[in-house]
Amino acid sequence: MTKAIYSKDHKYIVEQLKKARQEASLEQTEVAKLLGKTQSHISKVEAGQRRIDIIALKEFAKIYKKDINFFIK
Repeated sequence: MTKAIYSKDHKYIVEQLKKARQEASLEQTEVAKLLGKTQSHISKVEAGQRRIDIIALKEFAKIYKKDINFFIK
């Protein structure tokens, strides 16, 4: 079994997160502030260097005003 961080599903989620942020016209720094994280944390998530749990995904979805299904194929 491949590690989740290298899976196709993880790559898809990361791509959708970047797309959703751009569609919401938000900068990484703005998202970081809303989540109480650093900009570098958001950058690492979007670069696929950090795994995302379901709770974090729900927080991103709320900020980006997207249904959670937008991030999952």
